[in-house]
Amino acid sequence: MKNIKELTEKIIQKLTKEGQTISFAESCTGGRIAAAFTAISGASEVLHGSCVTYSNDIKHQWLGVTQEVLENHGAVSEPCVSQMLDGIQKMADSDYAIAVSGIAGPTGGTEFKPVGTVYIGVQTPFSKEVFHCNFDGTREEVQEQSTLFAIEKLAEVLEI
Repeated sequence: MKNIKELTEKIIQKLTKEGQTISFAESCTGGRIAAAFTAISGASEVLHGSCVTYSNDIKHQWLGVTQEVLENHGAVSEPCVSQMLDGIQKMADSDYAIAVSGIAGPTGGTEFKPVGTVYIGVQTPFSKEVFHCNFDGTREEVQEQSTLFAIEKLAEVLEI
């Protein structure tokens, strides 16, 4: 596994060089992805903005996640994260976006969506992919793994 700071620096450098921007819509990571970026000097060149959309109401109001998706699939689902990506990319007018929604625990899990279930999406100017992850560990460990996974997937897309 690569160093998160090193990867984030490389992402910022590449996006800066290409004149491209990024935004984030985070739920279970609580702003950790944005924090990883803002810890790096130069982030202001590429980071348009970030939202911590923890509640379903805010996912709906701010990002346009439909009530139908929230009722039929839940916030921790591929359709929800897909709509979160669309919403943050549109709101922030960014080239790239990351969205995350999951169950960090220790409570909130179910038989079908146990603690550690996280959906992580990466949207680019040409593609969108949402990953279904199952992480183990404490709440903090699930949040850390989710943050690292999201940044690693973005780095892969950018061929870093």
